Amino acid sequence: MPDYDEFALLAENASEMGLISTSQTAEDFTAPRVQRLDTEVADGQSVSALAWRAGDSPPNLVFLHGGGQNAHTWDNILVALDQPALAVDLPGHGHSDWRPDQDYSPQLNAIAVAEVLRRRAQPPVLLVGMSMGGLTSISLTAAYPELVRALVLVDVSPNSGVRSTEMSPAQKGSVALVSGPPSFESFEAMFAAASAASPTREPTALRRGLRHNAREMPDGTWRWRYDHLRNAPVNDSLAELGWQELASIQVPITLVRGGDSAFVAEADVERMQTVRPELRVEVVAGSGHSVQSDRPQELLALVQRFIAEQA
Repeated sequence: MPDYDEFALLAENASEMGLISTSQTAEDFTAPRVQRLDTEVADGQSVSALAWRAGDSPPNLVFLHGGGQNAHTWDNILVALDQPALAVDLPGHGHSDWRPDQDYSPQLNAIAVAEVLRRRAQPPVLLVGMSMGGLTSISLTAAYPELVRALVLVDVSPNSGVRSTEMSPAQKGSVALVSGPPSFESFEAMFAAASAASPTREPTALRRGLRHNAREMPDGTWRWRYDHLRNAPVNDSLAELGWQELASIQVPITLVRGGDSAFVAEADVERMQTVRPELRVEVVAGSGHSVQSDRPQELLALVQRFIAEQA
């Protein structure tokens, strides 16, 4: 369970999204209902998720984060959406269990997330997946078409994993931290590393995100709240499987690209449109890979339009 009050920082998210006026204080903000739910899936593993506006109705809107992130990466979006939603911690991330084999392939992630959707959501769902979460979304939709009715992929293609191996640390941004040290001597040392990897991110938002993604150990050091993905497969064969899965999907798909991101190339978009001619592509100017963090207002508008179109 959380080792800190993970919902105490939602007022900061609300302020960034313009939900708290200049005449108000954080104490005036009433946070939406949100609770953490743990679901036991295959092999006794537990997958954790945040249920927003829990109790209104089972959510049919689900968000999957990227590698090295967690469900709180969607807080800015979900604090501003006025409807039930589920943000899942992928296996090996956040408060979900780490796999003993450290295999976080999209196909295995999809098996675990599918069980969460069956028990915690109201399928078929509208699914938003970023990076690793997007690849998981493709695998899930291909394997369990009855669970998904429309899909938004945030800055990812089946080739993004392979492409990332050819990118510089500057191009990777905060993603480069996944390959860095698993622990730091202090929170401030971890914050310095994160700041160097994300120099354009607002310090307050970066510090908040880091608090959600780190934990203090008994010896006073700080570790990431995710497995370091040492056995996360990245190869041409896995990419080709992703392309095959994408081609088999029959639901509407929107691709949201970060305008300043190198994770999705024009050649990737052309191939995606070849296998899925109806694919809609949106580009968010001024955003890197994590569009939900760099340009949350713009992504919120796109998600709201996506929801309205699928109503």
